[in-house]
Amino acid sequence: MIAKSVLTMDGLSAAAPIQRGRHLASTLVLIASLLALLLVVNAHYGPLDVRNPFQPGLPLEAIKVDQQARLAPPIAALSPADESRYRVLSEYLAQRYRVSQQVIFDLVTLAHRVGRQHKLDPLLIIAVMGIESSFNPIAESRVGAKGLMQVIPQYHPEKLRPFGGEKAVFDPAANIVVGAQILKEYLRRTGNLGLALQMYAGALDDRSDTYTSRVLTERQRLHRVLARWSAPSLRAKSAAGRTALASNAGSTRMR
Repeated sequence: MIAKSVLTMDGLSAAAPIQRGRHLASTLVLIASLLALLLVVNAHYGPLDVRNPFQPGLPLEAIKVDQQARLAPPIAALSPADESRYRVLSEYLAQRYRVSQQVIFDLVTLAHRVGRQHKLDPLLIIAVMGIESSFNPIAESRVGAKGLMQVIPQYHPEKLRPFGGEKAVFDPAANIVVGAQILKEYLRRTGNLGLALQMYAGALDDRSDTYTSRVLTERQRLHRVLARWSAPSLRAKSAAGRTALASNAGSTRMR
């Protein structure tokens, strides 16, 4: 028994260097594989930016744009007049489309910010959202149009790239920004709002311009909502102005 035990221990002692050698070889193979994978990634995407390790090849400026575009301006940043205006629009749209008024308020706010950035009528952006998706951020059509403004990712990958690629199409902020960029581009190409809208809908062959008519009718409704909201304010300002004039006239007579 003792001899057997000694022999077994000697066998284990002899096998230990072999096992360590095998482990070392496996580790070297793994390191070589990782280095090869890194070379492939580097060749395909460009150098990895250590400041931005999760999206290789994507400039930090694009990440900043993405982060800014995803954040709707806080309510506190709005002027009282703008906040009241957006509340009126969101109340109307929430009732018309049966969606959350707070969600609509955020989308209306974002549409105005994007409209200012791209010099595009915010009410037009809102009208397109209403006609395209009824303000459903996860809407998807049979032809692959997605999100609030029904963007087709495969046709506009370069516009979605700063937001992280096609997967961002369902992000409300990214979708509104990209949709506005597409519409602005079509406006530049055609110089005509009706043609730009028909191109946006992929319906240039529709001689009745049905899509354009629907969008512009929806925008006109929004204009009427704002007109009804502003009318009392204008009357109040006029009344205040008449009171001030009367008070000044009385003071003049007293002197």
